[in-house]
Amino acid sequence: MAEAQSAAAMPDAAIGSRLSEAGGVAITGADLSRPLSPDLREAILAAFRDNHILVFRSQDLGKDQQFAFTHQFGEIEDHVGRHAAAARYGLVHTVSNLDEDGRPTTRLSAAGNYHWHTDKSYHAVPSLMTVLHARELPPEGGDTQFANMTMAYDALPEATKLRIDGLRAVHSWAASRRRAGAPPPSEIEMRERPPVDHPVVRTHPETGAKALYIGNHASHILGMPEEEGEALLLDLLEHATQPQFVYTHHWQDGDLVLWDNRCLLHRAIANYEMAKHRRVLHRTVVTGTVPF
Repeated sequence: MAEAQSAAAMPDAAIGSRLSEAGGVAITGADLSRPLSPDLREAILAAFRDNHILVFRSQDLGKDQQFAFTHQFGEIEDHVGRHAAAARYGLVHTVSNLDEDGRPTTRLSAAGNYHWHTDKSYHAVPSLMTVLHARELPPEGGDTQFANMTMAYDALPEATKLRIDGLRAVHSWAASRRRAGAPPPSEIEMRERPPVDHPVVRTHPETGAKALYIGNHASHILGMPEEEGEALLLDLLEHATQPQFVYTHHWQDGDLVLWDNRCLLHRAIANYEMAKHRRVLHRTVVTGTVPF
């Protein structure tokens, strides 16, 4: 397991010990509402590479400030949604349990967030970094879980590693929405985001580590009967999301969390009174590179 960076390695901030075997460090003392110094930006990237999940405590960023912070790490992705709640989306979009009148509800407009996935794997060029900033939280619960796909791959039997070496999975937004019980994408949305295929085992471009690249968007495997391929992907997913590979983040007011989609799956947990309490977060996503 990679160790957390020392506090001295992050100017004007203190970085704590690893939050779990699966990843994560909490960082205090950083003011992300201001432009990052070159040294702080490089320290953040080093901690991101080594720990996969960074938790910045006590932040208070408006949408413009979150955009500016995120943009320091690369191109920011648009959201693909064109549905009735499209006004919530854009370069900085809102993730919440609120209905169109701003009231808490158990009816989820983004039900797929509650299934294990890696962001935008149905894109030809998927996401690198996701930034999620807590704006309103329930008094308890509303957690987010992360599963370390490098640890999961390393723990596979050698026979399974040989079996999946070189396989490519088809990732489809339509498939993930169907699994989540959400309305299907429109014809325009499907023309803009047709199914793509990526390696089942992905190589991290910075560390060279191998990781499973699967999740709710991965529907089947090229060159394999669809039912057989889907069954294999579900078996891998069950293995990869065992407790020893998972970090559960318990949100605190002001938390800003960023994570590496190249080596993690994540999901939200509906472990709070959704019809009673508001849960509102702002999300930005940095475009990554083609998996290999």
